[in-house]
Amino acid sequence: MARIPLDHVPSLFLRIMTGYSKRKYGKVLDPGLAMMHNPRVLFAWLRHETAVGKFRSVPPTLSALAVMGASATIGCSWCMDFGYWEYHHQGVDPAKLRAVPQWRTATVYSEAERDVLEFAEAMTATPPAVTDELVDRLRQNLSPAQLAELTYLIGVENQRSRVNAAMGLTSQGFKETCSIGG
Repeated sequence: MARIPLDHVPSLFLRIMTGYSKRKYGKVLDPGLAMMHNPRVLFAWLRHETAVGKFRSVPPTLSALAVMGASATIGCSWCMDFGYWEYHHQGVDPAKLRAVPQWRTATVYSEAERDVLEFAEAMTATPPAVTDELVDRLRQNLSPAQLAELTYLIGVENQRSRVNAAMGLTSQGFKETCSIGG
């Protein structure tokens, strides 16, 4: 159950924000409803997410695994649900998305993908447990620009997952709307 109310007094601002969310995502995002209580927080979040959404140097599958690996490590059901929906619509193999929580034993990943998942888990640990050896393995498949982007994506997902978990947000059923289910 959400720890910050998701209901609002009807207003033009609410209609605009919820209308946009419904058009873009098919439903109103709970994190947006929680943040609407403080417009400065909401607009900072929207600006940041818009900027991050323009990153393109890392292949979509590696981005998806990095983000979902961090979400799974933290245990954010909202992020896992939305991440599945988002990356499914970007064409990432659904089997790889479904297997993220069990990545160590799943047989669907390449070595490079396993390195990304390990990196996401190591970055998400408290304290972070990233090793030089792991980064050296990542460098075999990623340019410095890609490694910087991947690192930032995992850091952003740590923030998202921790904020959503602290606000008590849980799955909104995005995954179930995907044509292949899951």
